Amino acid sequence: MRRVFLLAIVLAVMAMMAIAATPIKIGAVVPLGDITGDQASKAMRLAVEEINAAGGVLGRPLELIVIDDELKPEKGAAAIEKLATVDRVDFFVGGMSSGVHLAQIPIMKRYQKITIWIGAASYLCENAVGPTADWYFHLHPWDYQQGESYGRGWSDIVAAYPEITTDRIFLAYEEGGFGTASYDSYIALQKLAAQGEGTWAGVINDFRGESFKSAALGGGDYRAMLQQAKAYNPDLFIWAGYDADALPILQQAKEIGFAPKLFVGAPPGWPAHFGDSPLAEGVTLYGMWAPTLNKVSPVAEHFWNAYIERYKEEPATYFAPLGYTNIYFLVEGIKAAGTIEKAALIKALAELEYDSPIGEVLTISPSNVIKHQGFTAQKILQWQNGEQQVIWPLELKTSEPEYPFPKWEGR
Repeated sequence: MRRVFLLAIVLAVMAMMAIAATPIKIGAVVPLGDITGDQASKAMRLAVEEINAAGGVLGRPLELIVIDDELKPEKGAAAIEKLATVDRVDFFVGGMSSGVHLAQIPIMKRYQKITIWIGAASYLCENAVGPTADWYFHLHPWDYQQGESYGRGWSDIVAAYPEITTDRIFLAYEEGGFGTASYDSYIALQKLAAQGEGTWAGVINDFRGESFKSAALGGGDYRAMLQQAKAYNPDLFIWAGYDADALPILQQAKEIGFAPKLFVGAPPGWPAHFGDSPLAEGVTLYGMWAPTLNKVSPVAEHFWNAYIERYKEEPATYFAPLGYTNIYFLVEGIKAAGTIEKAALIKALAELEYDSPIGEVLTISPSNVIKHQGFTAQKILQWQNGEQQVIWPLELKTSEPEYPFPKWEGR
């Protein structure tokens, strides 16, 4: 009898050791050929390496499996299926393109694994997820949340700098899900502004939009759209596309002599070393993070230094600190829950406050549709002398706005 008892103890200990040695698997899907996916995946790996070096979580190591969606919906959907059935991951993370995510959501809903998504801003994705998906956490602001935050930003800037005007806005948007959703959001915001409501009230009086085919998806000729923008003569010109569009749009704007008072780019990420180009000077951008936030956030400073030490390059897109946040937010939730059991972990994540390298504390609250939304605003930044400077929020301002956007002579 004693032998049986001792054998049972040994078997139990061996089972516990086996569980402890079993990694917690995290499946990430990102576009590795795009700077957003490349740097997000690197930041995720950095976070996993740091966590494993510190002993893992719940006594178990993390294993990160990354699949390239190539910015193709069918590839992104197949990646989720593979991660769920072949790799048998515990969690889904990652994301960038809204068009890709729309194809992934039906498969995610089939498996209902806890998902923490850092991309896909289109409200169409939120509607597809629906209000009952308590397993779904979305960290990136939705398009309408971004639009509302831009309205607050420009309203504050116009109040602080009376010489700056934003009455007439021209939005150039890529013809896919990301750009189209941005256009729809601006239309809705303009309607509210016309009624004297919303964050854009008193900021926007006239609006026009025009689509283009992104260079990331086989396009790259923006001249017709830019000629229309030039004829419209906006106070604020905004383009919503991808990093591959950034320099060609500026080059072609220079060709036709289009230099609006405010030249704003709104891609998810910018090309590496974009600030080195003389064309970048004075370009305003929307983003969740800038390197200059290192001056005010120790967490941002740690991430910046660790990323450069690990990869010998500087992070150039906010998807890098978002990727890092992606992993740490999940792990901090697991620590708080003391388990990876679904219900307990969902509750812990919903209540978590995580001091992120984005420069602000990440908390979860409901959005228009889903239960678990994270960040709700972007910042307004500007390229000045090769660096991204924060010009809004005003309390985080690292430089005065350069206005108007400089003409093309000498560049």
